[in-house]
Amino acid sequence: MTIWPFVLIRRPNPSAQLLNHERIHLRQQLELGILPFYLWYFAEYGYWRLRGKGHYAAYRAIRFEREAFANDANLTYLNKRPLWAFVRHRNDEA
Repeated sequence: MTIWPFVLIRRPNPSAQLLNHERIHLRQQLELGILPFYLWYFAEYGYWRLRGKGHYAAYRAIRFEREAFANDANLTYLNKRPLWAFVRHRNDEA
């Protein structure tokens, strides 16, 4: 879990991929602002739950998570990441 400027991890030896995933969230929070990030994050989660998705599916549908999961294995992603890249990670559902 990431709460600017901290990454909170339960595992004693987190993988580079997990750390990169959380660093992507740090960048998102920095760009959007911490409070707007969390308002948007939880609003999107609520939206997907209301649309009938279960907890995990709603979590994975959040655009911030889609960007992070799509790029967490690319350890150089943050070096070339465009500003506000999370906006491009839309859900294909109508």
